[in-house]
Amino acid sequence: MEYAALTDEQLLVRVADHRDESAFDELFRRYSRAVYSLVVRVLRDRDAGEDIVQDTFAAIWRAASSYRPDRGKATSWVFTIARNAAVDAARSRRTVTGELPETIDPGPGPDALAGAEMDAFRVHLAVDSLPPREREVISLAYFDGLSQSEVAARLELPLGTVKTRTRSALGRLAERLDREEVSL
Repeated sequence: MEYAALTDEQLLVRVADHRDESAFDELFRRYSRAVYSLVVRVLRDRDAGEDIVQDTFAAIWRAASSYRPDRGKATSWVFTIARNAAVDAARSRRTVTGELPETIDPGPGPDALAGAEMDAFRVHLAVDSLPPREREVISLAYFDGLSQSEVAARLELPLGTVKTRTRSALGRLAERLDREEVSL
């Protein structure tokens, strides 16, 4: 069976109905990086993020039979599990000291945060859809924070090649994200 050709929903059904490890591995391959990114944004801790990604996928394995396609996309279900695991971990790490503030936090509310998380997820999917050479350059520059010169040195490529790949990748990303109406 060609698991890469199956939809996320089909993979989840195979995990739920047949405990299909290959289907689960495909889900992990597709979403582990994006789940990790989401978890790290919530926790602000890269080391703890890896543990929460493992917890998230363990929960997906256990709860696959509870997924209902008529209630939403598989990706939304996966990221809800990841977000809940990250929030639970963040809560368990916090200790309340002092008094509660008297004013309401002027920051974004839950709806805005959820929208931003979904946009971030779409960006990660778009990056994952890039050709490998472009994806590598973008990942190093934007996810690892390297300059173009540092990317060139790490990949042992001429700086001009890195710049060309970056420009091409950003063009592809802009087109895809415009189609999906992601606001950055």
